[in-house]
Amino acid sequence: IMFKTIWFLNRLIHSGVSKHRSVVRLWSNAADGAVAPPADCRITAEQAIRLWAQHFTLHGISEPLLSSQYIISHVLGEKTLECVQRKRLRDTLTDRERERVWELGSKRLTRMPVQYVIEEWDFRDLNLKMRPPVFIPRPETEELVNLVLEDLRLIRGESHTTDLRCLEVGCGSGAISLSLLRSIPQLRVFALDQSQTAVCLTMENANRLGLQDRLDVHLLDVIKDADAILSKCNPVDFLISNPPYLLSQDMETLQTEILGLDLLGKTSSPPNLFLSYAFKCLCLPRRVYLEVAPCHPPIIQQLIEEMMPGLLYLETRCDLTNRPRFCILQKKGEDG
Repeated sequence: IMFKTIWFLNRLIHSGVSKHRSVVRLWSNAADGAVAPPADCRITAEQAIRLWAQHFTLHGISEPLLSSQYIISHVLGEKTLECVQRKRLRDTLTDRERERVWELGSKRLTRMPVQYVIEEWDFRDLNLKMRPPVFIPRPETEELVNLVLEDLRLIRGESHTTDLRCLEVGCGSGAISLSLLRSIPQLRVFALDQSQTAVCLTMENANRLGLQDRLDVHLLDVIKDADAILSKCNPVDFLISNPPYLLSQDMETLQTEILGLDLLGKTSSPPNLFLSYAFKCLCLPRRVYLEVAPCHPPIIQQLIEEMMPGLLYLETRCDLTNRPRFCILQKKGEDG
């Protein structure tokens, strides 16, 4: 029964992926639109912002003004345009700054997501390095972290005096694990990914943030290396995952940037893989937190109730747009 459940959920999460896989790297392979930096050209930061916004608009790039602002701000050493001094915006770009703006702008013209273009992005209070093909965290994932922190606070009280152990499957850039580590000093995290690039990026971000001492990152496949996972990470207080969950029927309407981004994230582990072994790892008062597509919670709940007697489906939480997004599971017989 367990293997049938895994097979069914794998089909559910991965349905329609294969026929779209050819578009995954459209933005990374595109060559049209590249622009050489102007020779011996004086241009201010403000002028560069307007010029590139117009150029992005002409080439059908999404959010042209924001893209231009992020790129110029990054080149000037700031995160956003609001952080750049007004005088600096009116100053003429140096030769090196101008060349860098044109280099990054040309990358954006290939429809590469701006997070990959500037190679960093903020997640809650963290600034993380980003690198393809590692998945870029969604805004909803910040809500997932907030949910877990609030849930733990209610369960364990304000003090958090007891050490906690967390397992994240599909760590990607490390956004979830590192955000939890930053917020809970008593936490130790075991993070898994089957992508060597993701494992290296998580460790790079952990070292940059000074959180590496409480983080163990492993290159493991959640199916092939199940015994190794239990050996290295057991026991844990809770499991968490933000697997890719883009539905096949939505893919045809997505922009190239988003379509490629979400399919690249398919290297992460889907939520059904938790259901096959979560109850083996959980000890008092252990839980599982998942971020899924809005159509998945009732299906997951039904499968757990019918085929997985060791797990209890506690509740579904909605995201800020009031869509059912987060599932909370718990080992049966446990309180709190």
